Amino acid sequence: MTERFVVVGAGTMGLGIGYVAAGAGHPVELVEVDRDRGAAAMTRLADLWDRGVRRGKLTVAQAAANQERVTLRAGLAEVAAEPQVIVEAVPERLDLKRAVLAEAEALHPALLGSNTSSIPIAELAEGLTRPERFCGLHFFNPVWAMALLEIVVGSATASETTAAAVTLATRLGKDPVVVRDMPGFATSRLGVALGLEAIRMVADGVADPADIDKAMVLGYRHPVGPLELTDLVGLDVRLDIARTLQAAYGDRFAPPPLLVEMVAAGRLGKKSGQGFYHWADGVRSGGTAQSEAGDGTPGGASADRTGTAR
Repeated sequence: MTERFVVVGAGTMGLGIGYVAAGAGHPVELVEVDRDRGAAAMTRLADLWDRGVRRGKLTVAQAAANQERVTLRAGLAEVAAEPQVIVEAVPERLDLKRAVLAEAEALHPALLGSNTSSIPIAELAEGLTRPERFCGLHFFNPVWAMALLEIVVGSATASETTAAAVTLATRLGKDPVVVRDMPGFATSRLGVALGLEAIRMVADGVADPADIDKAMVLGYRHPVGPLELTDLVGLDVRLDIARTLQAAYGDRFAPPPLLVEMVAAGRLGKKSGQGFYHWADGVRSGGTAQSEAGDGTPGGASADRTGTAR
């Protein structure tokens, strides 16, 4: 397979999409304007391929071939026209995404997608000259482990584009679902509702985060609990999505004060090393922040309620 695959944004989701696309045989151009973030993404990708070799998932030759398929670009101006696929995976801000998508569309990709998890496709498509070639391509973290790809069909999305997205999902080893364009789509709307309620339970002192998560894992067979998942997604990302859904559906999606305060304090989950759990070298370790800080009730400074985990 020689179809060029462009990913814009080398954060957690962008590098994960690039990893999967390279593994499926695509030449991948990973676009990142922040030099340090781009370099960190390439280092992380190399580590992932090395880990695959150590675990027997890849041969040394396969890992080397995958790594050679990925090229880091400092901007879309460095990308040649007419790639097969461009996926936008920049932070969840409407103005930023629109600007990136407009620049990406100028390259005339056959398929243009956004990895947005909550912003309506119709809003993102405003200003595009070929909105019929645009759809949502919502991957899940970690991209290399999660089988689902949520394909979001906007009002202007052509049936051919939807079919191409479904075919792409299969080539990437993903199992697609096709949903209508509504704020939060299907997965974020349900997932965020569960996550926000779990955060309110922590603030109310119902139970320790680990016990809330354990209840959902054992009682409902979720692969990971809602609070650990919030740490994995990023508390700042969850907050942005909650505010988007609050604007669309009202205060049932209002972010809990505890979430707002934790984000303000820089406790963003796995990527910052501290959220509802403590993380070291990307691995959850020790107990939970709230259980060690006290009763987890909303009173007091956020630093007290989210203190350092052992």
